[in-house]
Amino acid sequence: MLKQISFENWKSYRSAVLPIDPLTVLIGTNASGKSNALDALEFLTRTVRGKEIQAALSGDAMLPSIRGGIEWAAFKPENYFRLSVLVQGEDGKIDYLYSIMVRTVQRLQLWSESLISLHHHNEQEKAEKIYLFQTEELLADKPGIFVQFYRKQGEIYKDFRRSNSILSQLNNFLLLPQETVEGARIVSQVLQNIFILNPIPFLMRDYSPLSDSLESDASNIAGVLAALPDKHKAEVESTLSTYVKHLPERDIQRVWAEPVGRFKTDAMLYCEELWKPGETTEIDARGMSDGTLRFLAILTALLTRPEGSQLVIEEVDNGLHPSRAGLLLKMLREIGAKRKIDILVTTHNPALLDALGPEMVPFLVVAHRDTETGESKLTLLEDIENLPKLMASGPLGKLATKGAIERSLSGTK
Repeated sequence: MLKQISFENWKSYRSAVLPIDPLTVLIGTNASGKSNALDALEFLTRTVRGKEIQAALSGDAMLPSIRGGIEWAAFKPENYFRLSVLVQGEDGKIDYLYSIMVRTVQRLQLWSESLISLHHHNEQEKAEKIYLFQTEELLADKPGIFVQFYRKQGEIYKDFRRSNSILSQLNNFLLLPQETVEGARIVSQVLQNIFILNPIPFLMRDYSPLSDSLESDASNIAGVLAALPDKHKAEVESTLSTYVKHLPERDIQRVWAEPVGRFKTDAMLYCEELWKPGETTEIDARGMSDGTLRFLAILTALLTRPEGSQLVIEEVDNGLHPSRAGLLLKMLREIGAKRKIDILVTTHNPALLDALGPEMVPFLVVAHRDTETGESKLTLLEDIENLPKLMASGPLGKLATKGAIERSLSGTK
């Protein structure tokens, strides 16, 4: 699982760390840096899946650009950025620290990259660091880049392309140290399983082809549900119906998807609403509200993504009535825990913040701007010095509405 991501000269961040928990809530005013933090996860996911670094950031024919492109990738006036992630190993005794540094002068290119295993022997001692691989800085001006691999019998070197991350190229090389292969496999799997969901309701209203996995815009939600094996499909649709039942003013009795057309290769999403006692009406996705479709998209992602995934949702409550904030939070907590899916969300909604409760305070992170340098900062809510006084003055939603949290961090009244 992903434990944290660190930013160095990334967009509006000079230096910051974002801890990742089973449910992490990132809050902050507009332009505070929330979206920039999520963009880093998108960039890492693209590079580890094999996209060239240039395309991962600026896009290509099949991939949209990450906001700001190359020009705004590095904190001004720097000409590089570094992203690092801490990943928990499968047995919990080893963590892996992966870092990638990219230069942004003229053309994006890999400048350095490393993977370190951190062995935890006991709680009293610091973790033992063992380098699994790192690039050779002395050869950094060459078209290719040499990578040094560490093993008990000595060290070996191999030449890699500078246009792609080392992590995405390791499968093409044989006879690497087993420790490196295992560490790279775990980190690659975690980063590839990051799923950034941005449901676009109007795209969800049309027919969609049968699909194995959900698109990031959820446009193929009907195709994903309809393509599930019968038993799994029944379980997923039952859970969808259970959670979405009380979302609209009129109760939704059932949600399902089914193949349509002569060849049954496309699908449509349907629901059954109770309009008045004893009278139900069937409608398809074209008649569903934006809020209902977004809610169903989040549910479907939680229920169909592989266990161990990281689900990222910006403005998670967009389109939902404030009175449904508690329902949304209940869904995220229960299904996330049951399916071992970690969730990172951003929100501006006071109702959702109020619904979190005091037990969620350790998992709230505040994005804010330094008043002197303008750089983005990340601060755990529980680390705010005068938090008890703030909490005594009202619920989190009220504090956010008045901007009290940000003023406390800036030292203003």
